[in-house]
Amino acid sequence: MERITLVGLMKLELPGRDVLLCDGGFVVFGGETYQSDDDTFGTVAGFEALTEGTGDELPAGTVTFLPRDISAAIDLSRPGYQGARLRMWIGEVDPTTGTLIGSPDLMADWQTDKTVLKRNTGTRSLDMVCVTRSQRLLVRNDGNAMSTAAHQRVFPGERGHDNAVGMDIDVAWGVKAPPRGVQGA
Repeated sequence: MERITLVGLMKLELPGRDVLLCDGGFVVFGGETYQSDDDTFGTVAGFEALTEGTGDELPAGTVTFLPRDISAAIDLSRPGYQGARLRMWIGEVDPTTGTLIGSPDLMADWQTDKTVLKRNTGTRSLDMVCVTRSQRLLVRNDGNAMSTAAHQRVFPGERGHDNAVGMDIDVAWGVKAPPRGVQGA
């Protein structure tokens, strides 16, 4: 009876370096060594179940990292890392030799979108929210948003929106605002 072991592989292509992780030990794939622990970013605690989108919904997901320290979490959350390519595979490993059998199956090909740091007593994790690479094609740009980035594109150096957080009311900016309240005929 032939035995095999399944392995999960993840490659995060950051500017300047790649983070190559697997879910135990180490595996060589495509001439690169995937390890269970990265010297800077730690390990992967888990990821959201991979699902397919239906209708106008595209598949996306979240990868949870366990960074070594707060500086690693801050480093992984750099704005320059937004849009980095993240791929995940599932492969079969021969348990006696530790080598891959055939080619792993690509399960996800995403782009990083945002990170969310979670801290509890004695624990720290960083959720990295990812979207499909094709989802960027569907982003609508209907004009300027009321955000500090859009405001500074129009008024470079003006920092008036930096502390405007938690606004519940959408405000159209640069276009006619939608009507509010009850409208009469």
